[in-house]
Amino acid sequence: MNNVIIIGAGPAGLLAAISAKNENNNVIIIEKNERIGKKLFITGKGRCNITNYSNTEDFFSKINTNSKFMYSSIYGYTNFDILELLSNYGLEYKVERGNRVFPKSDKSSDVIKTFKKIIDDLKINIILNEKIDYIEKKDDIFNLYSKNNRYEADYVVIATGGVSYPATGSTGDGYKFAKNFGHTLVETEPSLVPLEIYSDYIKELQGVSLKNVEVSIKNKEKILQSEFGEMIFTHFGVSGPIILKLSNKIEKNRDIDIVIDLKPKLDKETLDNRIIRDFEKYNNKDISNGLKDLLIQKLIPVILKEAKIDENKKVNQITKEERAKLGETIKNLTFKFKSFRPIKDAIITKGGISTKEINPKTMESKIIDNLYFAGEVIDVDAMTGGYNLQVAYSTGYAAGRDINERT
Repeated sequence: MNNVIIIGAGPAGLLAAISAKNENNNVIIIEKNERIGKKLFITGKGRCNITNYSNTEDFFSKINTNSKFMYSSIYGYTNFDILELLSNYGLEYKVERGNRVFPKSDKSSDVIKTFKKIIDDLKINIILNEKIDYIEKKDDIFNLYSKNNRYEADYVVIATGGVSYPATGSTGDGYKFAKNFGHTLVETEPSLVPLEIYSDYIKELQGVSLKNVEVSIKNKEKILQSEFGEMIFTHFGVSGPIILKLSNKIEKNRDIDIVIDLKPKLDKETLDNRIIRDFEKYNNKDISNGLKDLLIQKLIPVILKEAKIDENKKVNQITKEERAKLGETIKNLTFKFKSFRPIKDAIITKGGISTKEINPKTMESKIIDNLYFAGEVIDVDAMTGGYNLQVAYSTGYAAGRDINERT
């Protein structure tokens, strides 16, 4: 009987355990947290964006770092494979905007319960509240040490995550293990992370949530990327789905403007006609009241300050030039990028164990036999929308499958 130890009970570790299990393998998952899937629990705002329903070949354009490395594992275990697995164990799912897949119940806990059902069905052992501190290999046997225990394994899969959201257990343990075995680490950075901005309006705008807006990042008037959707102002700057996507396209220390089009579905002329109609409706009101049908209340004073219009000025006193400036500001509300939020606030970690030292078909180390890596610990990161979780499933499955086939 072979001992297979998976370190980490996130999506990568769970799939590695499931695919490694056969009658010849005693598979054990060792997890430092009190339950499995702790980071999985908070994904998709607590709903768990399981994967994406796009064609499998479309995934590679959504993988930002080392997409070619992922070809074998993604095609070896696709987005439709993970959905079939979970469906076979009773989980119902639905597909929403952007082909994002969620459990029908909108509860991430149901996804985790389904994984637990599979693990129990396969009689895979789980040891919770156990932190592995050190791993060594002697005479083809791995020795894994925790504070109070030693474990022996013939095969080890490191699926410990990155360093984002450390409260979920992602504290860089896998990097330490890999480095001790001679692996090269690519410097870690935040990926898909909220942004800090320079602004006099942060306190005024904090908590303002915007839908159906278009945000662009510009460098010296050149648009680098634009995204349409939802965002939110925070106590430090901006966050939300489209901001997280755009963050991946910003290089550190670069001169970047964040430009918000509050009415992207209206061109310049159509917006001006809309403003004229509102002005006719509120002809004798202050301009601050004349915009209440067009803009969120908290935005109005900010827009007027940026357009250099006195908020107490009557609508019927607004000049054509001021109206044009108002429309221009609504279409181009601009803030200067300051910095990324700390990596602990990032959705995922960019960087990690170099893919040059990992077999892309099996996820086995090219340096140490029978040592495997899976998930966020590897230098691969993708966009939001279920793509990062699929990277975890696919790499975990590849590692477990190789162990299964060799035993």
